[in-house]
Parts: sequence; structure tokens; C-alpha cells
Amino acid sequence: MSQSLGVVESRLQELGLVLPLPPKPIGNYLPAVEVGNMLYVSGTLGTIRDENDNDIMPIKGKLGAELTIEEGYQSAKYMALNHLALMKKVIGDLDRIERIVKMVGYVNSAPGFTEAHLVLNGASDLYVQVFGEERGKHARAALFQNELGLDAPIEAEMTVLLKS
Repeated sequence: MSQSLGVVESRLQELGLVLPLPPKPIGNYLPAVEVGNMLYVSGTLGTIRDENDNDIMPIKGKLGAELTIEEGYQSAKYMALNHLALMKKVIGDLDRIERIVKMVGYVNSAPGFTEAHLVLNGASDLYVQVFGEERGKHARAALFQNELGLDAPIEAEMTVLLKS
């Protein structure tokens, strides 16, 4: 483990994952709010930063139409990394996370698409890989949407318990 990195960031490094710069809010809201020992993370998309420091969405569209479950899964992984980047920005140290409590995910779904749970596994699997079963496995809702802003395939909000 690197001495300059905490346990969580060292685990990300072991997994070959790099935290992106936190995405910029696209409205008049905070990306996350800490209240007591709870952290509430706003709805976040699967964006990445381009060479001009703009948030871009590398995967766009509806699951079950333009996108496969695998593409949605990858978008959910980008989203989860964005969640972690936002959490780090707000709380300073990802080692302050006691556990991921709940994720509410919204999947941009074509009529007849019924596999939102498999898409959201992209984020859930990443949290379990990073934090382990006890701290990373969480309650979850997978909601089907007929549209999401910016033609995003997925968006999710989080509730996180912080160490006292």
C-alpha cells in the first residue's frame, strides 16, 4: 500500500481504477451534502472529462434500444467512480466511509427492457470490489425511466454512512 494514499484509494489503485475529477453540477445544487455522520450524494451520471476539462458522456442512449447491458454496466462503473470522486471532494478522505448504505438508480430504458438490475450491477460490483462485502454491499432500488437528462443511460443517488 502506498504511504501517500489511504486504504480505499490504494484499493482503487490495485484494481487499476483512477478517480476522475469530480463532475461539475449541471444545475443549482450541491453534488453531496454531509449531515451528521451521513453523506447524501446527488444524482450523478457516467461522465468522464475530456482534454478541454469538459464533462462528456462516452456512452449515451437507451438500454434495450441503442445500448446493450454491457454498455450500461460500463456507464454505471463510470458513474460509481464519479460518486467516489464527489465523495472525496466533500469529505476529504474516502477512508471516512463506514459503508455504502443505499443507491437509487435510474436506467434510461426502452419499452420492454427489464434488466435495469444488471445495468446497476456495474456500480454495485465496483463498490463491493473497493470496500468489500461488509462495507460495500448496499440496499438498492433500480428504477426504469423513459428518458434521462443529456440522454444518459444511467443516473443514481447515494446514501453513505461516515465514520464517527
